Amino acid sequence: MVISVGTATGSDLDGIMALQEANQPARGGYLSVSLSRTCIAERMAAMPMVVARQDDAVCGFLMTSTLEMNRDVPVIRAMLEAYAGAADAYVYGPVCVREDARGLGLARTMFIELQRHLPGREGILFIRRDNPASLRAHEKMGMKEVAGFVFDGRECAVFSYVAADLQGCADGENAPLGTQV
Repeated sequence: MVISVGTATGSDLDGIMALQEANQPARGGYLSVSLSRTCIAERMAAMPMVVARQDDAVCGFLMTSTLEMNRDVPVIRAMLEAYAGAADAYVYGPVCVREDARGLGLARTMFIELQRHLPGREGILFIRRDNPASLRAHEKMGMKEVAGFVFDGRECAVFSYVAADLQGCADGENAPLGTQV
């Protein structure tokens, strides 16, 4: 299985949409929102979005967005009320990996790629506490829990990191991960 990781383009939108749909709670997934195609395209234009591709098909994505882009998303508002972050912070996520590609380190690899684009900036995310695999994966990537909140009856943990400066770092395997704040 050969998988490449890089910056998302417009040609990845269909695959991102399909993967997002497959990971909605009604289908056993943990995603907390379903973003429209337009919303994803706007986020892609404003901030780096990373995808993993297998044979040109999206098998993972890692979205980012500005804090301002999320002011109308209730769960993100709740997260930012629990922890506001730095003035130039951004929202990390959602991150999603196709079921048959899980366990291959794609979330970590996409995170390393993301850091190349946003060195020195704080990323803020939340993870539902009923998603232990995601909690463990993000802790292993060096992210630190900084707050918690309850949204829609579900407990969530807020994590933060400051992206490492990976400019010129060719070896993702030895790349430093995010630093704790």
